[in-house]
Amino acid sequence: MSDPRPRRPRLDPLDVLAHGVVGLRSRPLRAALSALGIAIGIATMVVVVGIPASSQQALGRELSALGTNLLRAQATMDERTNALPPVPEQADAMVEGIGPVTQASAAATTHAQIRRTDKIPPEQSSGLTVLAVRPDLLRLLDAELVAGTPITRENEGLPVTVLGATAASRLGITSLPPGQPAPKVWINNRWFTVVGILAATPLDPEVERSVLVGWGAARTWLGFDGHPTVIYARAVEEHLESVRDVLPATVYPENPARIKASRPSDALAAKRIAETTFSGLFLGPAAVALLVGGVGVANTMVISVLERKREVGLRRALGATKGQIRTQFLTESVVLCLFGGLTGVLLGVLGTAVYSAIKSWPAVVPLDATLGGLGSAMAIGALAGLYPAIRAARLTPTEALAAP
Repeated sequence: MSDPRPRRPRLDPLDVLAHGVVGLRSRPLRAALSALGIAIGIATMVVVVGIPASSQQALGRELSALGTNLLRAQATMDERTNALPPVPEQADAMVEGIGPVTQASAAATTHAQIRRTDKIPPEQSSGLTVLAVRPDLLRLLDAELVAGTPITRENEGLPVTVLGATAASRLGITSLPPGQPAPKVWINNRWFTVVGILAATPLDPEVERSVLVGWGAARTWLGFDGHPTVIYARAVEEHLESVRDVLPATVYPENPARIKASRPSDALAAKRIAETTFSGLFLGPAAVALLVGGVGVANTMVISVLERKREVGLRRALGATKGQIRTQFLTESVVLCLFGGLTGVLLGVLGTAVYSAIKSWPAVVPLDATLGGLGSAMAIGALAGLYPAIRAARLTPTEALAAP
């Protein structure tokens, strides 16, 4: 036997969407004002996540410039022999073999004596340190030149030198005028040509007070034995502590206690604190703004149900089910909030970009902030429209059509 009850009409998604935007199209100003509340909340969320993220990245760059991923392993004097340990000449290459290490280099104190000219008595030396360095040391330390050229693989075996900022000032060589003969300094009874002058090197002030010569030149003319006294290493920040733990044994396996490895920079701790602090400080205002926007949408939807009782009654009389009525008003609420969410995301991204440009920060808008904003808008729309949708569905055709 066939079912005598009439079939209820089914609505496809496009019909549901069309019915859901009827109220919005008929009252555009009210819908725009309600969406504005959601837009302000979402924009606030994006801004208070994006601006701290931009500031955090800018701060991270500044802290990274302070050497947050730099380690320093220095040989220490043996009190019994009053001598430094014979660290292997290829210790920097051994350190580069540690997985998280991205770059390593070496330097060594040559104990050579430097004077401005050979006319100055030896007992009146400048008191500056002469360091033998690998060609890649200055790049590892992010050292910059104010004049001239650095120690390179091409000139490291030649009698040339690069002056640290403090050393240059003490020696009275603060510039290298083009077209004029390069100045020279007297190191261990031999002239060395000054080919470069460094700017300040905050990552290692010892370099500022030193005169740098190539590794090969130090061995040839300064009696350097080839054993480094300091190993520098840059490593992945997440593994910095573990690299520091194995650094002494890697540099001098015979007696790791003779190697002192520097602890990670305090700037690294500051950077890690910044990464976990910024965003949490500002999410509270965003949540309040979203709550206010949600209340506004709920109020709009309740008023919409009260004003459209006749429409609801007519649809029910024409065969619309309670579920279809609920879906209509719920869709209207979600569409309203989604429109507000999209507007809010655009405003938030624009606000973050403008503020970051003013502060000269990189503009960063986390993807989870934009997706979270849209998801929050849709969730608020569903919650705000739930009660009005249920209330509209409960109206009987006679009650709705009899409404004034």
